[in-house]
Amino acid sequence: MSNELAIQAARRRTFGIISHPDAGKTTLTEKLLLYSGAIHLAGSVRARRATRHAVSDWMQMEQERGISITSSVLQFEYHGAALNLLDTPGHADFSEDTYRTLAAVDSAVMLMDHTKGVESRTRKLFEVCRMRELPVVTFMNKLDRPGLDPLELIDEVSTTLNLKVVPLNWPLGMGRDFKGLVEIATGRVSLFSGGKHGTERVVTEYRDSIADCADVLSPRMLEEVTEQLELLDGAGETWDLQAFLSGEVSPCFWGSAMSNFGVEPLLDFLAEHAAHPGQRVARLASGESRTVDPGEDSFTGFVFKIQANMNPRHRDRVAFIRVVSGKFERGMDVVLGRTGETLRMAKPHTFMADERSIVEEAFPGDIVGLYDPGKLRIGDTVAASEAMSYDGIPRFAPEFFGRMVLEDPLRRKALDSGLEQLAHEGVIQTFYRPEVGRQDPWLGAVGMLQFEVLKERLKNEYRVTARLETLKYKLARWIGGTPEAREWLERRRDYRVVQDRNGNPVLLAETAWAVEYALREDKGLKLFEVEPL
Repeated sequence: MSNELAIQAARRRTFGIISHPDAGKTTLTEKLLLYSGAIHLAGSVRARRATRHAVSDWMQMEQERGISITSSVLQFEYHGAALNLLDTPGHADFSEDTYRTLAAVDSAVMLMDHTKGVESRTRKLFEVCRMRELPVVTFMNKLDRPGLDPLELIDEVSTTLNLKVVPLNWPLGMGRDFKGLVEIATGRVSLFSGGKHGTERVVTEYRDSIADCADVLSPRMLEEVTEQLELLDGAGETWDLQAFLSGEVSPCFWGSAMSNFGVEPLLDFLAEHAAHPGQRVARLASGESRTVDPGEDSFTGFVFKIQANMNPRHRDRVAFIRVVSGKFERGMDVVLGRTGETLRMAKPHTFMADERSIVEEAFPGDIVGLYDPGKLRIGDTVAASEAMSYDGIPRFAPEFFGRMVLEDPLRRKALDSGLEQLAHEGVIQTFYRPEVGRQDPWLGAVGMLQFEVLKERLKNEYRVTARLETLKYKLARWIGGTPEAREWLERRRDYRVVQDRNGNPVLLAETAWAVEYALREDKGLKLFEVEPL
């Protein structure tokens, strides 16, 4: 391992933010960029009528609706660390994109609205983090509003998620009385004064201890916070960095991303303590497995996202590659693990949402965007020396089905091209009926809003106007088991067997009962909710 490679890999912090919709994820993303110096004026997501939008929401539909639909990649420097922030969709209908992104990060920030506590989507995304053994940092947001009692909230998170939560700072009040934070380890107090509605850095005043704040805090708040800190000292969990990195303990920070209170301590922690790139297991062409260390000299990486038409003026298609090991260099040749084909890594880019710049080199933990002529798929592995593959990124069974009906039949070719591109990107899943080939694919989505995005992007990017015709199916399952079991399904007229875009057989069913009946009657049959890798 070269000295440069070791130093650069140790500087990298690649993380994502997970939350329930409307917990303030895009706002927090903006404020992390503001405090790192990457941007100088944050675009409030609430002020959608204004000219400024969040840097991370680059798609027109995101800016109009005020929600994140795609994953953005944001790269910036702070306190000597190189941070790669993967901004993910908060809306439940785009959960697949979030799952794919969590495969590319080394740690996660779990953002919670302190007025609501643990919400359903947070719980589901946390389980994905746990499955991937990701270290999780908790940030309690919206302290500028009255909310739940801080001690009760910590208890709820610990109990609901079965996770040890250790506050590293503690709030002084909430709502209009939110004055600042006290650092648990040192007792030092940060007092905030409001800036320009959260668009600029706040002025922070530091004092040695809470006892020095009698002129700012009411006697009642002083007593309440002192009591809370004593309870934490006596009954709280102990902070342990190694336990955090192994996913057993979550450090907890408090603040208000909207008004910039408490963002800086979170950013300081991420730069200093968030996990740096770790080892990953790869399968070689021989079928054997081996552990790949980020410090290995040979470059390897995997595709976790494909995004078409980031620049509407050009029909471009960008594959996002997470560097796992070695040094990536512009113009290098790599082997595509799935096919054994050699590809030239020309025109690699680094990103700030939709703004991009040519990158000459990248290191483990970095995200590189490559112009892709259509050869790469989500989950593909690229390596400089030998064909190998990291664990693939799964697709989940859709629950909504339909087909696009053209307003103008002469736009069929443009529709087919758009559907193929957007399916590769993961916006939609396509299913083909053997009797009609690749014509008129049926479409599947995890949430109905995906169809809205599909229609919008077909219209804006491919000039195709089409309406959605819904299909009667409610479930999809990938088919496994014996050839006889599949034949049994295909012989029956009450089951519909189609193929996904990779040619794998998929069962579509109208009810869960039909799936259970098939498994009961056809003993050699196996059905999967997640695409077998």
